[in-house]
Amino acid sequence: MTNEEILNKINGGLIVSCQALESEPLYDSYIMSKMAWAAKLGGAVGIRANTVVDIKAIKEKVDLPIIGIIKQEYDDSDVYITPTMAEVDALVEVGCEIIAIDATIGRQIDATNRLRPNGITLESFFKEVRKKYPNQLFMADTSAFDEGKKAEELGFDLIGTTMAGYTPYTKGTSLPDFTLMERYVNELHTPVIAEGGIWVPEQLKKALDIGVHAAVVGTAITRPRDITRHFVDAIK
Repeated sequence: MTNEEILNKINGGLIVSCQALESEPLYDSYIMSKMAWAAKLGGAVGIRANTVVDIKAIKEKVDLPIIGIIKQEYDDSDVYITPTMAEVDALVEVGCEIIAIDATIGRQIDATNRLRPNGITLESFFKEVRKKYPNQLFMADTSAFDEGKKAEELGFDLIGTTMAGYTPYTKGTSLPDFTLMERYVNELHTPVIAEGGIWVPEQLKKALDIGVHAAVVGTAITRPRDITRHFVDAIK
């Protein structure tokens, strides 16, 4: 598919995040591939996935566009979603249609904590990434409006609300962050991906009604441990 065909494929639809960390019961590439297959059968237009092994397994089961990430922690940085060129290279090699990158930049008081490994700024990093992969689609995972604005200036192809509520300066934000979605849609020109805190179909519909390009739902669909906790908490 061309980049235009990929964007058209996901437009107005649901992208299902199929991820499990080592600490979770469903941590297994085979299980994630089955999750992705089930999502496709349910009508998903795309998959978001973490790690090369999971993405390879998912690609064997479904032919939907994949938003690929690699969560990798480094001692000298708080940025862990596709933080260096090594992760970008691996995701390109495995054939991800879209690659998501943490595009948070911090506030004055903690901006150094949002630098990438080896003290590299987002701007320097993405310029290098774009030069190396000029035809690859890249999504910016952001938490606040100024980050989305910066991502658009840098040339990201998609802007997501993924990190809203997960950075120190957005902690406590009510999720889904519909206010951030609205600002992105109304004030920027880059397609927006709604992601984070969508638990019920009504929230998904509201996000799409705001005018986002597509929306990602993960935990509410593919993490039964957290889904169970969600219901149990309601009856405590």
